[in-house]
Amino acid sequence: MATSAAPAAVGALLSILRAAPALDGVHIVDGPPSVNLTDRHRIYVGYSPGADVSIDIGQSFAGAGARIRDEDGSIACYAETRAGDKDMALRRDRAFELLAAVEAALRATDAAPEAPTLNGTVLWSGLTAGSLVQEQGPNGALAGLSFTVAYRARI
Repeated sequence: MATSAAPAAVGALLSILRAAPALDGVHIVDGPPSVNLTDRHRIYVGYSPGADVSIDIGQSFAGAGARIRDEDGSIACYAETRAGDKDMALRRDRAFELLAAVEAALRATDAAPEAPTLNGTVLWSGLTAGSLVQEQGPNGALAGLSFTVAYRARI
């Protein structure tokens, strides 16, 4: 029996995002960034700049008998888009387009009815929070959108 649904949930989230047609050409990264930041559009799963944790979990017994537990989890994520120009509106709009694509990928469709359950690893999941950062630097504009994918699982 698994002690947490978090590893399977993160793996399923990565698979769903990597398969999403709307995210074609976006680098989906497992965990924190590596040294090579040449990709202009990235989504990090299990990482958000400045966050204290990658995944936060809490568990409680689901009923009498202590046989089943419910787990509530939050997966830190971060969508980033950058370019060599100084047009912040384009970067900001693109960051929210990436977020919308993530949200759409987590909704049930005829083609992906198990998406909200992260392919059966949790009871439900969805976007629950977000915050935007914007920067102008010597290499152009950057917009980053930290967001949380929350889930509930029964283990």
